[in-house]
Amino acid sequence: MPPHDVSIALLTDFGYRDHYVGVMKGVITSIAPRCRIIDITHGIPPQQIAAGALALAQSWRFFPAETIFVAVVDPGVGSARLPIAITTKAGARLIGPDNGLLSPVADAAGIKTIVRLENPRYRLAATSSTFHGRDIFAPAAAWLARGIRLRSLGPELASMVRIDLDGKVREGARQLRGEVIYIDTFGNLVTNLTRGRVMDFAERCGRGRLLVDIGGSRRIGLRKTYADVAVGAPVAVFGSFETLEIAIRDGSAAARFKRGVGSPVVLKTED
Repeated sequence: MPPHDVSIALLTDFGYRDHYVGVMKGVITSIAPRCRIIDITHGIPPQQIAAGALALAQSWRFFPAETIFVAVVDPGVGSARLPIAITTKAGARLIGPDNGLLSPVADAAGIKTIVRLENPRYRLAATSSTFHGRDIFAPAAAWLARGIRLRSLGPELASMVRIDLDGKVREGARQLRGEVIYIDTFGNLVTNLTRGRVMDFAERCGRGRLLVDIGGSRRIGLRKTYADVAVGAPVAVFGSFETLEIAIRDGSAAARFKRGVGSPVVLKTED
């Protein structure tokens, strides 16, 4: 693929106030000036690896097949955790820290090859212990966009660290337990309960309306859209990425219920 046709998509927890993302873009365009750079988001909550993994997992399918994804949510920067790059059977290429951030996409897209980013030729000459996004990940992405082979970046790895976004889902007698794993800009509480998991649970229960309990509140009914309830009322819906979320119509569920990442969510059938 010619360099000018390659997209590099960035996802970080760097925020929008500081210059860190701009510097990464400067590094990329210095090496691969004709590639396209797309911002997925830089608003991942600081150090929230699961939130970054979720956002990346919900985004990658909407990009061109050969896109290079650079994801940096990296509380372990400078430690023994490895910088890695991955090629997938679906065509997507992934670059970032080996802390589980890349694993949901890697598994969904099908892993072909994982390498450790250690070839000094394809990183900045002076490598900081606190900014691998600039010094290691951005150059690696740019050189891939220029057409080098993945194995040129470093030695192959047999495995990677994984994060299981569904790992804390538990099912009991007429009860399905999950947790909040992301809070979006609107204050919606996004959970790790997928539509498929919820529908399987409802089918096994066989009767009763589904209600959501997030603790200390009345049970919330599952509806199709936010507009199915009055302004200011709570509602549970499946969002655009097919995960259950709790919202307040024209308001913030996070503020109303004072819940955050890790808060339990229990789905029950009505008695």
